[in-house]
Amino acid sequence: MITETIKKFVGRLFKPVARGPQRIPRDKHGIDRRNVSRHAIKVCDVLRQHGYSAYIVGGAVRDLIVGLEPKDFDVATDATPEQIRPLFRRARIIGRRFQLVHVVFGPEIIETSTFRAPASQDQETDEHGRILRDNVFGSHEEDAARRDFTMNALYYDPHTEEVIDFHQGVHDLKKRQVRIIGDPAQRYREDPVRMLRAVRFAAKLNGTIDPATREPIGTMASLIENVPASRLFDEMLKLLTCGHAMDCLRQLRADGLHHGMLPLLDVVLEQPGGENFVELALERTDKRVRAGKSISPSFLFAALLWQQVDSRWKQLRAQGEHTIPALVRAADSVLDEQTEKLAIQRRFSSDMREIWFMQPRFERRSGKAVYRLIEQPRFRAACDFLQLRAAAGEFDSVLAQWWMDLANADDAGRAEMIEELARLPRDPAEASAPRKRRRRPRRPPAAHATPSE
Repeated sequence: MITETIKKFVGRLFKPVARGPQRIPRDKHGIDRRNVSRHAIKVCDVLRQHGYSAYIVGGAVRDLIVGLEPKDFDVATDATPEQIRPLFRRARIIGRRFQLVHVVFGPEIIETSTFRAPASQDQETDEHGRILRDNVFGSHEEDAARRDFTMNALYYDPHTEEVIDFHQGVHDLKKRQVRIIGDPAQRYREDPVRMLRAVRFAAKLNGTIDPATREPIGTMASLIENVPASRLFDEMLKLLTCGHAMDCLRQLRADGLHHGMLPLLDVVLEQPGGENFVELALERTDKRVRAGKSISPSFLFAALLWQQVDSRWKQLRAQGEHTIPALVRAADSVLDEQTEKLAIQRRFSSDMREIWFMQPRFERRSGKAVYRLIEQPRFRAACDFLQLRAAAGEFDSVLAQWWMDLANADDAGRAEMIEELARLPRDPAEASAPRKRRRRPRRPPAAHATPSE
């Protein structure tokens, strides 16, 4: 009896105390309100004026705390989409799996979502456990519990300038540690893309993935194959444009996550010069991202897949096929294989083809051919791609520099460069090329005279 009493006393003494969220003041989290989008603040203010609670949430809060510039700003609120939309002049409800509101301010869109409840057995899922519809609304605390990582479950209140932290996300962020909320295996089944996001966040923050968060990834990597191709493409694009793309790709390969994204990547990196070419492309992309410059998804994917296209192109030419038809066949075959898993949008694949198809045209220079080439819409992108090939040792660097100088020149400068080129001795290879004889137009047969009436 005494022993039982002691056990109860000890149990009450060490029973976990329910803790509410931490409210971290400005001097602790370091977010400067001046760096927060004024449109996101306005959305929060309008919702508060109508009796709702509203906070800036997720990646923007995470980036502001570590000193990065957010790409966009999201708002979370206890108002439903139908309650949010009438409060703003330009707002529309979007989404099926995850319904939310886009509030539009010129070029900036503030994505505004209602607090969500955690996953339940009643939610619609596929046979692997991936959630197909997620429109069950909940409380602020439930919304924090259903977010993927602790560093993304942070809410910034622009009115009080406090950060509301339910899961010690600020602590993890200071340690640069990516830690999932809840059971990792269950959270990955609900949304396999979370495995890719863990890799991206760790690389972007130059941090690590929590051991418990990382442990199931190796055995659950195959779930990536069940993700819709369009969503996979969006996540791949985020990963490649986060400023640490090469680190991400190495980690993806180490964890076996690359198979459903770029199936040919392993083949590319195993080819002689393949890894060097990809590294050069991604290093240049990372530099542009870190410098705040724009990047082209078309150029990036063209670089990633070029080694495979080039390899097949050479094989077809060795079999006797002409240069341009061989390149067209090689490009089509590589893109067909990729689009089975990765939904590269048509506008991107069209630009990629143009960049690839212009590469043979850089090998020879003649006045009319040069003028026709610089008139192409993707000439500058193709010229940048040529510099990448030259840096990898695939193309003559002097000739590549001439083309780049031409691309950078104004109209008068281009005309002068082409005139100067015409005065130079012809290239021996070009001079020895057989000239095509022009066919004379065939004269129509003489009309038979008709007798006059």
